[in-house]
Amino acid sequence: MKRVAKTVTALSLAGCAVINSAVADDSNWYLGGNIGQSRAKIDDTRITAQLVGVGFATTSIVDENRSAAYKLFAGYKVGKNFALEGGYFDIGKFGFTSTTIPAGTLTGKIKLRGVNIDAVGILPITEQFAVFGRAGLNYAQARDNFSSTGLVPAPVNPNPSKSEANYKFGMGLQYDFTESLGMRAEAERYRINDAVSNKGDINMYSLGLVYRFGVNKPSPVTRDAASESIAAREPIVAVAPVQVIVPVTVRTAQYCSILDFQFEIKQDDIQREEKERLSVFGTFMNKYPDTTAVIEGHTDDVGTSEYNWKLSQRRAESVVSYLVDNFHIATSRLTAVGYGEMRPIADNSTRQGQQMNRRIGAVVACATDIEGLKVAPARVTMAMEMEFDPYKHTIEPQYYDELGKVANFLKANPSVTATVEGHAGKFVGNTKVPPELAMDVSKNRAQSVVNYLVNKQGISPSRLSVEGFGQVRRVSYGTSLEGQQENRRVNIIFNYAK
Repeated sequence: MKRVAKTVTALSLAGCAVINSAVADDSNWYLGGNIGQSRAKIDDTRITAQLVGVGFATTSIVDENRSAAYKLFAGYKVGKNFALEGGYFDIGKFGFTSTTIPAGTLTGKIKLRGVNIDAVGILPITEQFAVFGRAGLNYAQARDNFSSTGLVPAPVNPNPSKSEANYKFGMGLQYDFTESLGMRAEAERYRINDAVSNKGDINMYSLGLVYRFGVNKPSPVTRDAASESIAAREPIVAVAPVQVIVPVTVRTAQYCSILDFQFEIKQDDIQREEKERLSVFGTFMNKYPDTTAVIEGHTDDVGTSEYNWKLSQRRAESVVSYLVDNFHIATSRLTAVGYGEMRPIADNSTRQGQQMNRRIGAVVACATDIEGLKVAPARVTMAMEMEFDPYKHTIEPQYYDELGKVANFLKANPSVTATVEGHAGKFVGNTKVPPELAMDVSKNRAQSVVNYLVNKQGISPSRLSVEGFGQVRRVSYGTSLEGQQENRRVNIIFNYAK
């Protein structure tokens, strides 16, 4: 085992040299272990030939070609598609017993264990599920043991031992229960040399757990600092904003308009609640006609880079079109630029981070006059955080107080109407929900809220309307139970009379 220990040190140093070239981040480190079964193909033909060479005929051979096996490993993830892993493995014991004429037996056994270092390629399929492949080097120690009975002569060296380096490769699947803990299923092949100049392959099939460090640690960089850092690294292709100074009799605080809102998954249409922010933005642009703005579209990193770039461009262009059509802003003052997944402001490995990265941003000039920037009439969006059971639309009693506040607001503002939007998700557990069923459920959820406001709070039904969106406006990919719950929601839009 001294040679194995020396090799562990050498492989560790090699791994550290590569890892140190990457940015140090606790969340990239992980460790784990697998347990399973290994299988070997024993060369009975060669054993028979060797016995014939010394005058013995083989009548039968009993092989022990399966064994329990395990491995322990540690790794460092470099980006979302590549990792380095090193570890220790014990792929078990194998052997044979050959019965001969003249009467006797020859028994051979081998025990294999060692260390390895692998390059691992990773292909995420969903937020929680990925496939991966590996290729690397193993340094295995083979300990043989030979014994005989009857007339079969005793081996000259009954306990030979040898350690050599060889290749290994494999593939597997990984499913993440949480951001920290995942499960693996793997198939690997180890090329092995035994202690008496034979070569062969050992296959190992295993299940294991992997634990990642630091994923729940809060980011040391705030959103604003992250944006500044990104801006320092990449030039923004935009017309320099013009600072407009408007004479006013009373000095006010400086006002800089920055547009920032998120999109739902794979969507480029603008929701009603976001149009209110665009109303303020459009009013600002019309108040200061010399200003220009670059509308920037961004996505998370789920999907291909080309698809994400096109989606981000569509998002930016949809905002420009809305501003031109509804506020008559000249197209020469607005530029749409899509950045795809290139400029994240949050960690794409989390659901919350992905949602923050699906966004639109725009920066326009600063001014010292804020008079008239409030939009009137305007609308207010209220996102009801109401939890629904899968496929159900019954309102639980704990939400009665919140709906009572909605009713009080409507009673205090008799000219205000409201639209109740219902939403649903694509999955319930691992079961995919048909779109038609999701649409029906979302409408029923919205209708349940309207019925409560009418029947229990006395709001006129003429002031309330219902819309169901099914699963087309998801805020989460829905691959976790928490994400699925977030998609089962109700929004209430208060519409002010014009």
